[in-house]
Amino acid sequence: MTNISEPAWFPIALRLDGVRVLVVGGGMIAANKVRLLLAHRARVEVIAGRLDAEMQRWEDEGSITCIASTADEATLRAAMPGCRLVYAATDDRDVNRAAASIARAMNIPVCAVDDPQPSTFITPAQIHRGLVRIAISTGGAAPVLARRLREQVESTIPEGTGALAVFMQQQREHVGTACPDISRRRQVWETFLDGAGAQAARNGDASRARAILDDIIATTATRGEVWLVGAGPGDPDLLTLRALHLMQNADCVLYDQLLSPALLDRVRRDAELVFVGKRRNNHTMPQEEINAELIRRAQAGQRVLRLKGGDPFVFGRGGEEIEALLECAIPFQVVPGITAANGCAAYAGIPLTHRDCAQACLFVTGHARADGTLHLPWDSMARPGQTVVIYMGVSALPALCAKLVEHGLPAEWPAAIVERGTRADQRVLTGTLGNLPAQAARAGVASPALIIVGEVVRHRVISPA
Repeated sequence: MTNISEPAWFPIALRLDGVRVLVVGGGMIAANKVRLLLAHRARVEVIAGRLDAEMQRWEDEGSITCIASTADEATLRAAMPGCRLVYAATDDRDVNRAAASIARAMNIPVCAVDDPQPSTFITPAQIHRGLVRIAISTGGAAPVLARRLREQVESTIPEGTGALAVFMQQQREHVGTACPDISRRRQVWETFLDGAGAQAARNGDASRARAILDDIIATTATRGEVWLVGAGPGDPDLLTLRALHLMQNADCVLYDQLLSPALLDRVRRDAELVFVGKRRNNHTMPQEEINAELIRRAQAGQRVLRLKGGDPFVFGRGGEEIEALLECAIPFQVVPGITAANGCAAYAGIPLTHRDCAQACLFVTGHARADGTLHLPWDSMARPGQTVVIYMGVSALPALCAKLVEHGLPAEWPAAIVERGTRADQRVLTGTLGNLPAQAARAGVASPALIIVGEVVRHRVISPA
């Protein structure tokens, strides 16, 4: 292995059975690494003048071999040949770096604990549940953060997960023989994991788990289905748990223009991603073709995720899509998402309703017709005592504001525009119907953006830092 400037990630799946590993140090820092290595069945040798209680117990049990010596250069050079890995794990950085330097010169991968600079690999924080191993790494930048994340993840992994993995391993050949089609096989396992069978396996009741699995095999047929899922207004943390679950189960995903890469990163890795989004004056795929594609894929047996920004039934054309699915008897599910009005207003600190000034809230779309005209219920919109939220209205902002004034609202009426709402780069401009269009033009506001009109804008609050 050649020396590298950036430490490589130590793969959790690396087989260490019987592999000779040298650990320099005999205290708590070294013990933490030895514990991990023993879990991977490595053959551990330790250089230390003194061992702490846990390390001493391991030596007494014969789990490790100790070279009772200080980590001087001669001892290190004599011990390292034949080692596959070296951990420099004393509480003295100079000693660790000296050991790392010798290991690098011998082309032996070395990790100096909590010191990425001389290391050629790093070890992630790890979660063990029998056969299940989960690794979390920050690339050596923040080991404490990695450990904290491990604690958070570990609290969500049931203790019986290792037994579940063993059961599934034992049943792989059985399920593979019964379900040679990979799509059907995947559906069988996912149904098993979502139901009582998985819990039985976690509890060690293999006979009941097998009976449930066989029943699923007998009753599960490969069938297509469409899931219309709202992804929320942008922040991936606003996904519902149901949405995330379906994103992990889908065979293919038809997604919109407004979805961020961070959202798509949460889709199952081997799912096919198909962009069907619409940009202004450039519809990548007409709605009729999207409907046809949903039907074609479902009829071919795929589980199709139609992933939409916001909510599927709020200016998302979800109603049109389920009507098309119903005509072809395609099973479907609809999962609501946080619509842009709720999400963007909340992140901007603007209440949509307020006891003092807004007892109603009206959602409208500001998307102009092909000829550029706006056909909206102006008289209903231009009223006090309510909030008006306008979707897809950026390009028509001057006309929207002018029409609202024309139909009775004063030019001083409060208004705001929220660009890229709920995202890290969100921008909020507040003003009035009279001056907001000019402000937006000067700032170069572009879609996606949401317009909020009403006295609630005056009640905007920003949390203190």
